[in-house]
Amino acid sequence: MKKRSFLHAAVMAAAACLVPAAHAQTTPIKFQLDWRFEGPAAFFLQPVAKGYFKAAGLDVTVDAGNGSGGAVQRVASGTYDMGFADLAAVMEFHANNPDAQNKPVAVMVVYNNTPASVMALKKSGITKPADLAGKKLGAPVFDAGRRAFPIFQKANGIGAVTWTAMDPPLRETMLVRGDVDAITGFTFTSLLNLEARGAKAADVVVLPYADFGVKLYGNVIIASPKLIKENPGAIKAFLSAFTKGAKEVIANPAASIEYVKARDGIVNVPLETRRLQLAIDTVINSPDARAEGFGKAVPGRLSLMASQVSDAFNTKTRVNADDVWNPSFLPSTAELNILPKK
Repeated sequence: MKKRSFLHAAVMAAAACLVPAAHAQTTPIKFQLDWRFEGPAAFFLQPVAKGYFKAAGLDVTVDAGNGSGGAVQRVASGTYDMGFADLAAVMEFHANNPDAQNKPVAVMVVYNNTPASVMALKKSGITKPADLAGKKLGAPVFDAGRRAFPIFQKANGIGAVTWTAMDPPLRETMLVRGDVDAITGFTFTSLLNLEARGAKAADVVVLPYADFGVKLYGNVIIASPKLIKENPGAIKAFLSAFTKGAKEVIANPAASIEYVKARDGIVNVPLETRRLQLAIDTVINSPDARAEGFGKAVPGRLSLMASQVSDAFNTKTRVNADDVWNPSFLPSTAELNILPKK
């Protein structure tokens, strides 16, 4: 009897130890994307769907966005805990709001290179950056490529250009119609949009900023100062789970699109698979990313970008690179080794 009682007590004690783990509270994280549920959103939707965030003790909800500026603003306001945004937009917010109490901080680089490029049709005669002098360019006023064009312009000695503003859905249409000579935009967005409007990929000239002397970092994961202060462990857990999912997305983009389709049933699966693959090839698994390491930023390059953004965006104060970047939450180098060699 004593032996049975002892065993019973041991089993009950073990079960009691398991209860807290089974019913442990998860930390809610509201995450704001930079754009709609398109191919690249798979990087965030897959770890949610596969339970990687849950296993890390996080209850993550991912919402579609309408631009990097909006993502930065919503994290700054406290509406969202974390987000995905162009690093230049983060820098601009810091420099234009020096007294703001809640300035979002970049904690991981996802797009090692800016996806921005200039695109034109071959019939325009534009084949290189210098050919843009005197041309009419088009883009929404908030477009990342348009905002950073002065950096591209200076790096390539381009003469004066004129700009036409339009809403995002009209950008590629106006290029196809000949209303503008060239446009700026994210390569993996505008190139596919041009094809959807009847242009053949072979007839499109793409001038990626990263290939013509502009080494700006692209999109980063950002976190609110409140979360950094109150729950730094949640940020570490998020980045670790995200990295696990990112490795799978890079290895099998086609399978990952199903998680985007689950969030937005009307997405074109073949199109978004191509968009995701383009993003991986051009800005995620790029030569610069493989040289520097996924998720990381090089101090010298970061400082140069801060200076370039200060000048191009004409910010109220100069951007301080140390204020916008905090790498202390990154997973180990071994965990971050997810980029296939080419």
